[in-house]
Amino acid sequence: MAVEVGDLAPDFELKDQHGTPVRLSDFKGKKNVVLVFFPLAFSGVCTGELCAIRDELPSLGDAEDVQVLAVSVDSMFALRAWADQEKYGFPLLADFWPHGGTARLYGVFDEEKGLAVRGTFVIDREGTVRWKVVNAIPDARDLDEYRKALAGL
Repeated sequence: MAVEVGDLAPDFELKDQHGTPVRLSDFKGKKNVVLVFFPLAFSGVCTGELCAIRDELPSLGDAEDVQVLAVSVDSMFALRAWADQEKYGFPLLADFWPHGGTARLYGVFDEEKGLAVRGTFVIDREGTVRWKVVNAIPDARDLDEYRKALAGL
């Protein structure tokens, strides 16, 4: 079942690229969250998207008010190598085991390919999904849409 705008965002706990557990509920009452599912680390479109988020993060909203969480089925070890290489300053979360469990919870897991499609959810401080977009694997997302969604919060 897909998560829709207006739904309470399902809570989850995943390890980041350093092995630290991160829960969505850690940000409730504190920050808006941009939850970005991506197919695979080190792939061309994913690198371009996450580098754009890295470079444009200050223009997405007040850094004190917005937390980016990027999620893929890669292991935390692959995510660590990629984060170090690309100098990502936000958590990369490993939806490694159970394989794609969080992507399934949000309705963005491609069962045939075994990975997440490009799903993005803007979640307000109260934990409600305020905006979402789901793109096919080869189709990059538009950061201007993130800005508009965050400006509306």
